[in-house]
Amino acid sequence: MDLGIKGKRAVICASSKGLGLGCARALAGAGVDVVMNARGADALEAAATAIRAEFDVSVTTVAADITSDAGRARVIAAAGAVDILVNNAGGPPPGLWQDWDRDDFIKALDANMLAPIAMIKQLVPAMMARGWGRVVNITSQSVKAPIPQLGLSNAARTGLTGYVAGTSRQVAEKGVIMNNLLPGIHDTDRATALDGGVMEREGITMEEARARRTATIPARRYGTAEEFGATCAFLCSQHAGFIVGQNILLDGGATNATI
Repeated sequence: MDLGIKGKRAVICASSKGLGLGCARALAGAGVDVVMNARGADALEAAATAIRAEFDVSVTTVAADITSDAGRARVIAAAGAVDILVNNAGGPPPGLWQDWDRDDFIKALDANMLAPIAMIKQLVPAMMARGWGRVVNITSQSVKAPIPQLGLSNAARTGLTGYVAGTSRQVAEKGVIMNNLLPGIHDTDRATALDGGVMEREGITMEEARARRTATIPARRYGTAEEFGATCAFLCSQHAGFIVGQNILLDGGATNATI
């Protein structure tokens, strides 16, 4: 399918690896020029080099912390006039509800709620002025069904979801389409970290931790960055103009809900 976005320009946050990289590769495959961001310069440049070699698109890299004011300013300056924004940032660490204090919550909100809101506020007005834009926020299945040990993520990402619910319906008439992608477990470094935590707490092997989690997924496997990226690219396409303010689960059926 031709997504109709060849020649558009996208900024993808936290895109040197994992789901962010999956989105960058899928958009590049659709002919979109990409601005890639991550904190680690080496991994970012390696990912960008691979995309340049495989796809005939422009790739700009900005090694910066997207959760900081200075980092966002660098990304926005390098991005210029963009048509597509993919918000993404690593999730806060797991733990128990009584372990977190105010500073922990502030850090989670800064990274997973306030940073994407700041990017939206900076980049969406120009999209509205041009009459076309796409915003995809990578959140989590936890906004549909909370994950007990991920309370910081539950709180911050649900806050972003509420903001997007209202904002998306205010900008749609200007041609700017905004939605959220809610990943379940995918075969990424984040999954390895979470499974490693289970391994340590339960005194089991990594294989056992992974098998235990896989058994809770109706699809009986972890998701891939490639299929996640393909879904993101579709939401950024010309075909997604009537999908507004939605929370789309990619979790292999793990969230047990009717609606």
